Amino acid sequence: MDILTLERLENLFAGHDYGKIPSNLPEFNFYCRREVQGITVLHVIDYRQGLYISKDQYTHLKKQIETFFRERGEREVHIMTLILCDDTEKAKRLCEEDPFCWIIDSREYRLLVHETRAADFYGWKDILEEYLFALARESAAQKKPAAGAAGKPDWRALSWINVILVSVNVIIFLICTFTGDLLYNKFAFNVTKLWQGEWYRLFTSMFLHWDVEHLFSNMVVLYYVGAIVERRLGPVPYTALYMLSGLAGNVFSMGYEFFAHGYGNSAGASGAVFGVEGALLFLVMAHQGKLESMTAGRVAFAVAFSLYCGFTSAGVNNAAHVGGVLMGFTAAAVIEACKKMQVFFHHR
Repeated sequence: MDILTLERLENLFAGHDYGKIPSNLPEFNFYCRREVQGITVLHVIDYRQGLYISKDQYTHLKKQIETFFRERGEREVHIMTLILCDDTEKAKRLCEEDPFCWIIDSREYRLLVHETRAADFYGWKDILEEYLFALARESAAQKKPAAGAAGKPDWRALSWINVILVSVNVIIFLICTFTGDLLYNKFAFNVTKLWQGEWYRLFTSMFLHWDVEHLFSNMVVLYYVGAIVERRLGPVPYTALYMLSGLAGNVFSMGYEFFAHGYGNSAGASGAVFGVEGALLFLVMAHQGKLESMTAGRVAFAVAFSLYCGFTSAGVNNAAHVGGVLMGFTAAAVIEACKKMQVFFHHR
């Protein structure tokens, strides 16, 4: 049974204050919402059931939508077309010259945003991806597993950069168990060594951990929280956010050691991990206080409690935690702002 119905999409749009525009053609549906800068329109084409339209007809239809609103006094009309289809190549050919067209694969419950298309449209990329992910889980729950297929992992659902980061941290720790203090002496964070020209320690110390408990506490948080953040931001921005947060944590740590006049070796991915938590806090707040299973209150409490534990525990470099959180929150805000600016300038 196809659970991706127009009625369910209409409920999704209505939940985000998009009203439906009456249409005599059931395959073409229009939903609009007033923004500060004008009208945004979601134009849904049900390209299943053997429907065929030409490129000229597609282009003419979008112009008609724009004309409809301009005749009613709207100066700014922003339109995103969503094509529901079983044949993604057919849909791709239809709208290949339109940067504001996304394809929804109704068989795999995936949102396809090709590289020449707008990266976002007023936050709808995240909304649709989360919605389709939920539909995919619902569809899987309705199907009986084939013989021998039960328990197979869905590799496409993994956030690969996050898995790689966790793996690298674990592998380096295993190497440390066989090499003793060698890697710690050479690559741990140390202000004195930095001033001697070993600036690489700002980076390398992010992948060292003193013991199993230190490693485990960081990697558990990173594995679960990082997966959500990577899905929302994308692999390249997520990698940049992780690295910048770790570096910011070490810079804050350096500043604190100067202030306190206490120097020593430190290591750990805590700055980067706190940065990922800070990014999640921003993303949840930007998504009206809820993202997947996370709420703003839960995330804020988790971050505050972790910082509190750091401040009240001995031997914990809490300056790195603070620096990581601030950088992660800021970096996520900048990444999301860049996405929105890209959409804005596309419309210009």
